Amino acid sequence: MKVAQIGTGGWGKNHARVLSELKVLSAVCDVDKERSKEFGKKYSVNHYESLDSLLESEEFDVAFVCTPTSTHSSIASQLIQAHKHVFVEKPMTYLSEEGEDLLELAKKNKVILSCGYIERFNPAVSVVKDFVKSKKYGELVMLEFHRENRMPLHIKDVGIIYDTSVHDIDTAIWLFEDTPEVVFARSGKINHEHEDFATIMLGFKDNKVAIISSNWITPTKIRTFNAVCTDGIISSDFISQDITVHTKEGPKKHEHEKQEPLLVEIKNFLGAIEGKNELYVKPRHAVNVTKIAEAALLSSQKGAPIYLDLK
Repeated sequence: MKVAQIGTGGWGKNHARVLSELKVLSAVCDVDKERSKEFGKKYSVNHYESLDSLLESEEFDVAFVCTPTSTHSSIASQLIQAHKHVFVEKPMTYLSEEGEDLLELAKKNKVILSCGYIERFNPAVSVVKDFVKSKKYGELVMLEFHRENRMPLHIKDVGIIYDTSVHDIDTAIWLFEDTPEVVFARSGKINHEHEDFATIMLGFKDNKVAIISSNWITPTKIRTFNAVCTDGIISSDFISQDITVHTKEGPKKHEHEKQEPLLVEIKNFLGAIEGKNELYVKPRHAVNVTKIAEAALLSSQKGAPIYLDLK
């Protein structure tokens, strides 16, 4: 399998590293001439400065797209029409309509399309997912997410909802195994062009709820969540991957294997292409997350809940 990495900036450089470690990276492409050359030399692969030149000169099967969100739709469309399997970093597209178009295009061209909702592959989430499915600590009724950090310097074209909150929106869908019926949000901007703090409430059936709080205001980096179940609360840290379960017997740390989520995510996508495993993040999931992000922004602007009917 030959893989091309498109975009070697903020997060793309990590993809390039993992793909090289897996010995599948065959080319890199970046509009920044020096960066393209640097990564081509670093990993001893061909390097390009445009998608057209990559498609014209390079033979490859799979592309990973790690470019600004506003470019995802056009780049992915061109790759899919060239019959390449495509992995797009989150969010898959800025507009959900563009995501629907990509979904249909992938079906038509019989290629696999996925999106980078990496937390599904984080043991901090996957272990909790197993607890929830087995009902080890009862029924899951509420999720509480908290993320704060300074704004990443490479993010220019979206606010915190599209860049950060989408991770927790997807994780909530993954853990509840359902899509929300209603979204209510508050957001604002203090230091940036787009919203840099937001609190989102997702209402699921049977009064289940996810509360997502994110900001780019504070200097500390925090990424945690609580899964509130009928017989205990599971507290999880996305960064350390530590999990503590609080029951009537008191808190107890859960021991489990820690892994690099990006490596697990990329292996899942490549394995799905080879027919070795199921694709965890299907394009429909990514489209739904974008629809919920759109609803959160609209709710914040209108000051009212937005009701959804997702597939």
